[in-house]
Amino acid sequence: MSSEPPPGSGEQPPEDDPFRKRPPSDQGQGSSGTPYDTPPGGAQPPPPGGEQPPQQPPPWGGGQQPPPYGGQQPPSYGGGPYGGGPYGSGAGGYPADPLAGMPPLADSARRTLARIIDMILVGIVVWLLTWAFGVREYNVNGDHVEVGKSAGQSIIAAVLYIAYDTFMMSKYGQTLGKKWFNMRVANLDNGATPSVQTLLVRSLVLWVPFAFCCACIWTAICGGWSYFDKPYKQGLHDKAAKTVVVSTG
Repeated sequence: MSSEPPPGSGEQPPEDDPFRKRPPSDQGQGSSGTPYDTPPGGAQPPPPGGEQPPQQPPPWGGGQQPPPYGGQQPPSYGGGPYGGGPYGSGAGGYPADPLAGMPPLADSARRTLARIIDMILVGIVVWLLTWAFGVREYNVNGDHVEVGKSAGQSIIAAVLYIAYDTFMMSKYGQTLGKKWFNMRVANLDNGATPSVQTLLVRSLVLWVPFAFCCACIWTAICGGWSYFDKPYKQGLHDKAAKTVVVSTG
C-alpha cells in the first residue's frame, strides 16, 4: 500500500524534501537552499552588511538593444539558385517565386506539337515490334478490322514510351520533339534537369494510362491541363513530379 498521505489529511511533507516549499519565516534563517529559496525573478539576496554588488554594464553598450542573432546573420530557410524555390522563402518571409531567374515557360501549343512528334516517333517503333512479335491489337481480315485485347502491345507501348521519355530527358533535358521546338523539362524548385527518379514518376503518370486504358482521353486531360494551369502551366504529370517545361531559345 502507498505510504503517501491522503489528500486533505493535513500532513506535511518531510523536512528533508528538497522540493518542499518553505514558509517565508524560514527563509534567510540558515535553512538549506532549495529550488523555492530564490526570490521571484531570479534576484539574489543582498550580501551581509547591506552592500550592493557593482552593476556590470551590458556587453552591447548602455541604453541600446542587444543585436539580433548575437550580431550574426539570421538563419536562411530558402534554397536553390532561383530564389528559394516553392518551399523556401524570399524577402520579408514571403514565399519566393520559383520562376525567378529561370527561362520563360514554354507555350502550351508548342508543347502539344512536340508531344505529337514524340508519339509518332515512338509509335512507329511500337508498331514494328508488335508486328514482329504478332501482338498487335488491330488485325485486318478482308473488308473489316478486328480489334483484339492484346496486353502484349500495351506492355510494349508503355515500356518504350516510358523508357524514351525518361532516358532522353535525364540525359539531355528534352525529347526530340522538345528539342525541335526549343524547350526542356526542369525542376520547379531550382531549374535543374530532373533526376531519373523524378522523370520516371513523370513518365509513369503520363504513359501508363495511355497504354492500358484511355489513350486519347488521358493524353488530352493530362497534357491539356497546362493550357489552364496557373501560374506554372503544368500538366498533371508535371504536378506529380514537380516539374515545369521552359523555353531554351
